[in-house]
Amino acid sequence: MSTAFESIKRGLQEAIEHAEGHSPPGTRIHRPRPVDVKALRAKVGMTQEQFAARFGFSTATLRHWERGDRTPHGPALVLLNVIERNPTAVIEALSA
Repeated sequence: MSTAFESIKRGLQEAIEHAEGHSPPGTRIHRPRPVDVKALRAKVGMTQEQFAARFGFSTATLRHWERGDRTPHGPALVLLNVIERNPTAVIEALSA
């Protein structure tokens, strides 16, 4: 088989192992904790429209998160965790 195929196959196998919770020794997997989006938005004192516009979410997505229809995941959840810890730093970084 081609080296390209072998490389793709190895990458897919690593992805499957990672998804199943099997990581190489010494690897630390960061799993962002859930965020109460409505409480976070209230904490920073913004309307849904302001919060969505400021941090790059659609207002519809924000509403779904707040109602509990959906939960944030992936990069959005990471960003929400950072906003929760230091909203001023995120606002300043996005304003530059």
